[in-house]
Amino acid sequence: MSSTSQKHKEFVAEPMGEKSVMALAGIGEVLGKRLEEKGFDKAYVVLGQFLVLKKDEELFRDWLKDTCGANAKQQGDCYGCLREWCDSFL
Repeated sequence: MSSTSQKHKEFVAEPMGEKSVMALAGIGEVLGKRLEEKGFDKAYVVLGQFLVLKKDEELFRDWLKDTCGANAKQQGDCYGCLREWCDSFL
């Protein structure tokens, strides 16, 4: 298993609150802006989509690719970040 980024570690270490969508691992400024333009401005809004998709990795990755053009690494980083956050806080 690959190691997690500092961004990932910081995100999963505490409740989500009002964090920006760009606080999610795998989501930088470019993808963050694309998500914001489609109404996904906060990390919790992306979490909502993640939960609507029943935490299914393939569905979430496809949604992220279709919604903001995330590549495979970005998709995996974001999925792993949300999955670990859910394991800790839900």
